[in-house]
Amino acid sequence: MKVVIFAGGLGTRISEETDTRPKPMVEIGGKPILWHIMKMYDRYGYNDFIVCLGYRGYVIKEYFMNYYLHNSDVCIDLGKNKIEILNSNAESFKVTLVDTGLSTKTAGRLKAVQKYIGNEEFMLTYGDGVSDVDLDALMKFHRQHNKIASVTAVQLDARFGGMDLADNGDVVSFREKAKDESKWINAGFFVLKPEVFKYLDGDMSDMMWEDDPLENLTNDGELAAYRHKGFWKCMDALRDKIELESLWQSGHAKWKSW
Repeated sequence: MKVVIFAGGLGTRISEETDTRPKPMVEIGGKPILWHIMKMYDRYGYNDFIVCLGYRGYVIKEYFMNYYLHNSDVCIDLGKNKIEILNSNAESFKVTLVDTGLSTKTAGRLKAVQKYIGNEEFMLTYGDGVSDVDLDALMKFHRQHNKIASVTAVQLDARFGGMDLADNGDVVSFREKAKDESKWINAGFFVLKPEVFKYLDGDMSDMMWEDDPLENLTNDGELAAYRHKGFWKCMDALRDKIELESLWQSGHAKWKSW
């Protein structure tokens, strides 16, 4: 089964890191977050990837074209014009890199890679989020409900603590940062049937996947949510990158299952 990854956005909210590279190439533990995402899928046997490129997509192309140079020791014999790969750290990835337009939005990017997917089920995710979601359980859930689309839902972390106050100013209860038990958000990690492309008809270049396509799937009763109560983190801003790096360096990277 193929895995489609959105990797073409500008990453403006983390511009400190994305001036010269796309956000999926921002490194955690010395590896692009895109690599971490691929390793998550590979752990479950999904290693055929289609990456939707846009902003500075050539950086991602260069990384995979020169994967051995980035991840192995090499011996370069300039006189003989020969390169020998030493201590190879190759992965079992098959990676299709597709230019889907600089300013194309996510629905358009997905439609642009339809011809590489074929008439089969596939997975879809974003190039900036990691999780310990059980992909086998997600797939089982998807096939049980038999709808066109499944999305992984997580509960939103509160950024700040909360207090309940009495009229006289006494603090009745104090809550440090916690999950918002009443709200579930889209964490990505979709499973989709090929019929989903009926919802991508017409010019989608200026359409977000999260707008009309998902809304129309919902209205037609064709979208189901798999509730994930474990770890999930999106690298949306610099503080998220710093947090993920800290988790990796401390040995508490919960998404690392390989």
